[in-house]
Amino acid sequence: MSTHAGPQTTDSSVGPHRHLAGFGLVLVMAAGSIVMWLVSPVVWLWIASRMTSSSQPSLGPYVLVLVGMVLTAVAIGKFLGVVNRMHMRVTGRLTTKRDHATWNRSMRGERKAANDRGVLEQVMLISVGCAFVLFGVWFFAFAGSSLPS
Repeated sequence: MSTHAGPQTTDSSVGPHRHLAGFGLVLVMAAGSIVMWLVSPVVWLWIASRMTSSSQPSLGPYVLVLVGMVLTAVAIGKFLGVVNRMHMRVTGRLTTKRDHATWNRSMRGERKAANDRGVLEQVMLISVGCAFVLFGVWFFAFAGSSLPS
């Protein structure tokens, strides 16, 4: 006699193929955050360095780097939001009800549990933490001193 009681009731709509697709989308979010925090600034600094021939450039390259990095971060952030919603849709966690962020909610009334916001927040927190640690390692171990000796 079989002990199988039918389909599982916990998370039955999300099969192994959806978990694999969800994992792939998390990897895309991780790669996008690396591009946002590491690749984009390096590329914009490289572009600005190609625009100047002296060690004391005018204001133009600095503005280009600042504006370019901000616009690139906004574009990548929008893309990561789309990927996060795709991940939530694939894994069955997307709700149609729109909820305000905790900091943007009234202090009146009952407190409700926060809606599921996906994994993007965790991916970004981890990537920012790694960026700070890597910057610290580079700054203290490899950057050297700019002070005259």
